Amino acid sequence: MTKPLRRDAARNREKLLREAAGVFTEQGLDGSLEEIARRAGVSIGTLYNHFPHRDALIDALLPARLAAMEDFAARAAAEPDAWLAFSGFIEELLDQFTADRGLLEAFTGNHPAAAQLTEACHRGMSHLSTQLHRARQAGAVRADATDDDVVHLVWALSLLGEATGTPAWRRCLQLVLDGMRPTNPPTR
Repeated sequence: MTKPLRRDAARNREKLLREAAGVFTEQGLDGSLEEIARRAGVSIGTLYNHFPHRDALIDALLPARLAAMEDFAARAAAEPDAWLAFSGFIEELLDQFTADRGLLEAFTGNHPAAAQLTEACHRGMSHLSTQLHRARQAGAVRADATDDDVVHLVWALSLLGEATGTPAWRRCLQLVLDGMRPTNPPTR
């Protein structure tokens, strides 16, 4: 049984998580742990007492933020049009990823010691696969489009958004999505 934290220790943990969210959003998951501790007003030793390694901090912070993909997936599943479901899911992912570099890196990176994060990412990939498969089955997406293709495109467009600091990815997303359409889409 885990002993409950003292109030001051619980406050320090919450401050560390809040500041880690900011640092990881700004700098990515390689953001400075020293900066997190400094912003939280605690020592680096206090950070390590709560989170013995970077992945423990990531695991405490990011799975809840990745849970937004569950909402995206639910909206996509409720959309009767397979193309709108797929393209809407991708657009919502990009909205999240361009606003939060850490979230993008969590989804596209490898953090084997962060078990909860890994599970959340697997669920997110499963949702992406489901929407892509559904769109392919409906003939709304090219038959040769793979999960890896889509992940690479999302990653690239996210980096475009990060590099330009503008919503330039939105225009490019439309071009990319147009390129994913079959040359002879099904008639309705």
